[in-house]
Amino acid sequence: MPLLTLHRAVVQPGWVDYNNHLNDGYYTVIFSDATTALMAHIGLGPAERAATQHTLFTLEMHTNYLLEVKGGVEVRVDTQLLAYDVKRLHIFHTMHRGDEAEIVATNEQMLMSIDMRGPKGAPWLPPVLGRIDDIWRAQRDLPRHKNAGRSIGLPPKKV
Repeated sequence: MPLLTLHRAVVQPGWVDYNNHLNDGYYTVIFSDATTALMAHIGLGPAERAATQHTLFTLEMHTNYLLEVKGGVEVRVDTQLLAYDVKRLHIFHTMHRGDEAEIVATNEQMLMSIDMRGPKGAPWLPPVLGRIDDIWRAQRDLPRHKNAGRSIGLPPKKV
């Protein structure tokens, strides 16, 4: 299994700025929708969430805007599992124009399994963990994008 392609979207007129460029907040919406698609893929879709009271919360997110995306363009999001533990997922999304290989934006997220009866962090349910294990086995040897693990900050001033 290469990267997962679970989400595509067409940039809507209300998502663009005065230059007809995708507004920065809507990159986040598209990446968030890709995470929702990943949730369904691992067994945390709407029916499973209702039945089990388990879901995902986003703990942290970092987005890099690399190339412009114009209104009306279809984008796709590919997803890579970078790491996981008993209740967290570390994922990395890349956004592309249609079926092009060139990456227009990246988004890194730390997600946590939540039992909504608390709500509190909770270990993965066994069926969900099985799907996560399958993804990990298929993707663990894939290279990481250079933006994975990147932090934000200004370099120290030279004296």
